[in-house]
Amino acid sequence: MHYLDNAATTRVADAVADTADAVLRAHYANPSSLYAPGAQSEFVLSGARETVAASLGAQPGEIVFTACGSEGNNLAVLGAVKARAAWADHIVVTGYEHPSVQNPVAALEKEGWRVTVVRPDASGHVDAGALVRAVGSKTALVTAMHVNNEVGSILDVAALAKAVKEKNSRTAVHIDGVQAWGKVPQRLNGTAIDSYAVSGHKIHAPKGVGALYARRGIILTNIIEGGAQERGKRAGTENVPGIVGMAAALKDACDHLDENAKKVSALRDRLIAGLRKIPHCALNGAESPRLPGNVNFCFEGIEGESLLLLLDAKGISASSGSACTSGSLDPSHVLLAIGRPHEVAHGSLRLTLCEENTMEEVEYMLDAIPQVVTYLRNMSPVWKELERGEKQFML
Repeated sequence: MHYLDNAATTRVADAVADTADAVLRAHYANPSSLYAPGAQSEFVLSGARETVAASLGAQPGEIVFTACGSEGNNLAVLGAVKARAAWADHIVVTGYEHPSVQNPVAALEKEGWRVTVVRPDASGHVDAGALVRAVGSKTALVTAMHVNNEVGSILDVAALAKAVKEKNSRTAVHIDGVQAWGKVPQRLNGTAIDSYAVSGHKIHAPKGVGALYARRGIILTNIIEGGAQERGKRAGTENVPGIVGMAAALKDACDHLDENAKKVSALRDRLIAGLRKIPHCALNGAESPRLPGNVNFCFEGIEGESLLLLLDAKGISASSGSACTSGSLDPSHVLLAIGRPHEVAHGSLRLTLCEENTMEEVEYMLDAIPQVVTYLRNMSPVWKELERGEKQFML
């Protein structure tokens, strides 16, 4: 099996699974309890919090453990906006956010909040200046992605936050850092970023655990009530084994960040160069700056679902868009946002690599993918119309 869907989720590393299993067996007590076993659970939980905080250049007291990146985004978006409802009525968001940001913002818009959407350009980058220009005296929140989950574009989030605060110091700045964490450097202390969401299962940790950096002093209204855990910002007994496993995975990622980035970038560049040889295809997103493991192409004249099924038959696991919407027949909202026509966006393929992938796998992709694309095009009536000149090629 050749697994190239690491943006959706990663394989849990063996050492991480062993760590989580050991904690599951040894530290079963509630970390909020006062007796000795509870104190032991709290001790390992505090150690994990320090590891997560260090990776972000933050303080342990600024880390709120969550169930996933989606929960962190919801807490930051809804919590920041509702905490500012007395004086604000406006939100600024990019046009290609993850659904865990898009959907809460859409719900707030239905409640009467004004929303300004700043669309990315054709290369997949967002103009930070346009986000700042949209900020007004009643803007509660500016929210953006550090790294886009589909096209791998990278935003200078520290510069964005600084400019927003200079425009309106009361506006909260939230960053979705799920795809960036453990892959590109982050130092949040000293920046104007108020909140930053991350998730464990993108870095070889178990599913069901994440974290939210919430800058000390930031005002958030809770979305989960019921207990005083996590400084009162997120009720519910902490998932201690998952959190400690996440910290173990994170430490490994940070210890090898530069090494992994160099290796994975080389795999990415070889894959991009090889796939570009397929006629009538296009790379989605700019080549630079781009997340090391992200490769995203559109192939004219085919459907992404058929492409994925035939690649699966060849032992290749990939995606045609965000994992959270992969059950939908609609084309990727990100590709539509950067200007791909519907009929072209339907033929997308996202390949996301990690340090476990090899150059041998990449060469296998470069043999298998052109074969499958050619096979599907030979079956496609749309492709035949394009070849006969009855329709114009778009790519």
